[in-house]
Amino acid sequence: MLCLHDSIRDDDPAVQRLLRAVEDAPSLTAVIMAAWQVARVLTVHLVEAVLAERARRPSAWPRGPQCGGALRRKGFATRQVTSRLGPLRWRRRVGRCPRGCAIPPVAPLDGTLGVQPQQRTSGALQHLGGALAVFVPLATAARWLGWSSGGTVSPQAVWGWVQAAGQRAMQTLQEHLPALAHGDLPVPEALAADLAAAPWVLGADGVMVPLRPTGGQPTGKTRWQAITGGVFARLGQHRTRTGKVVTRLYHRRLVAVLGDVDALKPRLWLAAVRQGIRQAPQVVWLSDGARGLWRLYDERLAAYAVGVLDFYHAVQSLWKGAAAWLDGRTTQARRWFGWARHRLRHGQPDGVLADLVEALEVEGLPDSARETLIALYAYLDRHRDHINYAQYKELGLPIGSGMVESACKWLIQQRFKGVGMRWSEDGFNHLLHLRLARAGRCWGVCRYRYCLSLKIHVRIPALENGAQLPVERPHSRL
Repeated sequence: MLCLHDSIRDDDPAVQRLLRAVEDAPSLTAVIMAAWQVARVLTVHLVEAVLAERARRPSAWPRGPQCGGALRRKGFATRQVTSRLGPLRWRRRVGRCPRGCAIPPVAPLDGTLGVQPQQRTSGALQHLGGALAVFVPLATAARWLGWSSGGTVSPQAVWGWVQAAGQRAMQTLQEHLPALAHGDLPVPEALAADLAAAPWVLGADGVMVPLRPTGGQPTGKTRWQAITGGVFARLGQHRTRTGKVVTRLYHRRLVAVLGDVDALKPRLWLAAVRQGIRQAPQVVWLSDGARGLWRLYDERLAAYAVGVLDFYHAVQSLWKGAAAWLDGRTTQARRWFGWARHRLRHGQPDGVLADLVEALEVEGLPDSARETLIALYAYLDRHRDHINYAQYKELGLPIGSGMVESACKWLIQQRFKGVGMRWSEDGFNHLLHLRLARAGRCWGVCRYRYCLSLKIHVRIPALENGAQLPVERPHSRL
């Protein structure tokens, strides 16, 4: 500190004031904040000095794009770009076409540095702004960027960066979907051996998002539209400090689309192939009773995955039947519901179906109660192969689709459904694809304790051979 202080104290009065602020800071936090400003200013000086030295080097002038003639040097011009450190200014050589072609001045150094002709902010600042906008409102992201860079960043600028990055992400996806449709399968994502051998769960669900009625105009009545999303994760085990082994989700990945199940289908299949559905030793599909989701399962996933109807949605349907049949206010209704729930959970769904058949034969049953019981029987009978939960307790597999609902809450609810928020379709899609990309890169171990239950017999070679599900290594980052 003393050597740095002595070497720069007489060089720049602005730096002198910053150094005095560091010396006068009363607390550790204040010292760190003041020192950050010193480091930022000194780094700007260093970068500008390097750029000035490079600008003095000989330049290789390109030829004009129209006439093909060699460009002629026209001296030095100042360039400014706002970076994460603050505004950077440097002078570099510029040239023009000697034949008067209608082209802007050409600066070879800008091309060498990867700076576009009209670019006003650095790529690093745009990347950071987009990453912040994934999690926080635009105004908050702009405020943080302004504080860290020592300048002013507008929310509109951050939104422009989000739009550009989201558009690139959407274009990349649109390039992959036609290739998949023509049988060109993507390369599966590389996984560690123990993670690749773990059981794999996936599911899907839908939520509603508020959209503006006329594109980018804020006026008019809110238009609600469905968004359908899916989540993939590997199942592993973690031993707590008390020695208890709990189930955890590893390598979680998300996919979503502004639209219905049919719009989700190709995106879900693309993500499933990338995650290795064709090589996974055991795949489980978790979902509620929505017909569209199970149609997706039948058309795309039934050959690779075993379907599991969410236990808690099935229990909700049981209670509706008990309330309609025996009056939900009575002890008899609660007693039958508890008994039916126990049998359904512990591998006796046929007994529950038999009770419903007997209830439908009761004389004098009201028409409304009869319709409810018929719908409940059809619901459970349609999912007869998906509600045999007993063996899942032994295999350690989940029976609840809570991971799907929590993913929808994080991905959609927390960012897109704040107070007063309404989105245009383009704006929503651009930010959605950035959130999907960020989640795919950065989500590692996602702690989630399952309520385990039971299901039809499924072969899991790793378990049949006496092996355990992969156990998390201490301090590992999967």
